Amino acid sequence: MPRQGKLFVFEGPDGAGKSTVANTFKEYLTSQGVDCSLFAFPGKAPGSLGFLIYELHHDLPKFGLTDINPTSLQLLHIAAHIDQIENQILPLLRDGKTVILDRYWWSTWVYGLTNGVNKRSLELMIGLELHHWQSFLPTLLFLIDRNTSLREDMAVEFWNKLKANYYDLFAVEKHKYPIQLINNDGSVASTVNAVVHWWAASNQDKQKDSVNTEPLLEQLSLDLKEKKTLNSLPSEAYFYTALSPIKPTEVFDTYWYFAAERQEIFFRKFEGRSSPWTQDPILLRHKFTNAYRASDRVSQYLIGNVIYTGDQSPEELFFRILLFKVFNKISTWELLESQLGSITYSEYTFEKYDHILTEALNSGLRIFSAAYIMPSGSSTFGSSKKHRNYLKLLELLINDEVPKRITEMRSMRSAFELLRSYPLMGDFLAYQYVTDINYSTLTDFPESEFVIPGPGARDGIQKCFRDLGGLNEMDIIKMMTERQEKEFSRLGLEFKSLWGRPLQYIDCQNLFCEVDKYARVAHPSISGKSNRKRIKQIYTAKKEPIKYWYPPKWGINQLIGGEVQNDPSIRGRNRERGMG
Repeated sequence: MPRQGKLFVFEGPDGAGKSTVANTFKEYLTSQGVDCSLFAFPGKAPGSLGFLIYELHHDLPKFGLTDINPTSLQLLHIAAHIDQIENQILPLLRDGKTVILDRYWWSTWVYGLTNGVNKRSLELMIGLELHHWQSFLPTLLFLIDRNTSLREDMAVEFWNKLKANYYDLFAVEKHKYPIQLINNDGSVASTVNAVVHWWAASNQDKQKDSVNTEPLLEQLSLDLKEKKTLNSLPSEAYFYTALSPIKPTEVFDTYWYFAAERQEIFFRKFEGRSSPWTQDPILLRHKFTNAYRASDRVSQYLIGNVIYTGDQSPEELFFRILLFKVFNKISTWELLESQLGSITYSEYTFEKYDHILTEALNSGLRIFSAAYIMPSGSSTFGSSKKHRNYLKLLELLINDEVPKRITEMRSMRSAFELLRSYPLMGDFLAYQYVTDINYSTLTDFPESEFVIPGPGARDGIQKCFRDLGGLNEMDIIKMMTERQEKEFSRLGLEFKSLWGRPLQYIDCQNLFCEVDKYARVAHPSISGKSNRKRIKQIYTAKKEPIKYWYPPKWGINQLIGGEVQNDPSIRGRNRERGMG
């Protein structure tokens, strides 16, 4: 074949948004002068075989039918595919044109399997389709993924089965041709942005890291002659995604100032300097968390005294992490330790733990932290005592072998979705828990995979931006993480990273929450979603210093200096070294 075009395929379950993304991608390529055609399997053009089969599939009574065997239905789809391949798609590809295809044989396999079609039957009919594709393979296949379906009529159980079958097929096919798993929980703009990035890489026959798509993406929504640069607008900055501009407020610059100054305070304390550690009157008076979540006292205690002290088997490790995080309070953990000795699931009984915690409540002690909004769980587990319901939840998670299942998962999102499927686990709480689990040896998920904004972060985002430009809050957090170096440089701020570790999604999410509080005093005229006007917590210095130690997988402990080394023998000595 002297000329061979490019085939870009979009796959995913109904309600993932793949058709919208494919159509938008087609519009983008057309705007760039690319001669491209969009097709959908089985085909919806009136008068085509695909249209007939589509109608049959979705309206059996119209054809005098009440039922059709799932295997027969999938075979009809294959016939429609072959008709389009031979009559429309292959001639264009042979002529060097670009073809965008909404669905591929993947859908036949996934939907057939989910509907109970015999695997061998599916293999035979898909083999027939592949024979007609001849030597053509996708230039790129985009598997479009979402947490939940956009279709309200899609049953959750069926949706989850479809997703699981798509993931399994992805694992098998990813070695045969380029495949990208693209998350579509954000806006269409951010999803198409990712698709265009990979298209540009394939178009230039280079690795994605060597492709600069920024000018390319800007052209879709901007007149470049009128483009304003960030440097020319220090307080009225504009950002551009693939489709829409983002318009920040004055609090946007405060976000970066807060991050830099809060990290300065962290290092001044770490270096043993005397107070005051800042001249900022708001930071002097009020309590704020660190720029890095893992540097906070509770997180440091969790890492040093809970995660890396004790049995490292999945069940025991998971039990300790979730038990600590349910209460998220050092004094509650130490109360349990003082009466139980070592905390292990092998010696756990509901009665022992309930007795200790109930006595603490009866004596007037607070056993839950106020950091997270925790549902009571009474309607699910039946107790009027919140701690009893969470103990029952923990038992349920372990009885369902969640620790083992999480170790077998390939992504943080999968682990998040598993936790999210259980009672009392909202989006934000499940995200916080999976982040803490990922501090441990139980998992090693990439941290730049996805993020869930909490209520405080949503307030901060609203204060930082008057217009999100079509993006959602997850997109905004990702954008902040990616732009951190540029923004610190633009404002002339020297940001001291965590021994070379840049801010991660979880950190930028937390910073929005803290900036929401800071802006109540610094920018009182700008309101967030909650419309809170004051900062409740006043800062009081702790007497006990923290000896900082982070998950060894981060590779920064050896850079901290002193006795804090990447040494397992030190992990259990944090309390003696002042961690408490």
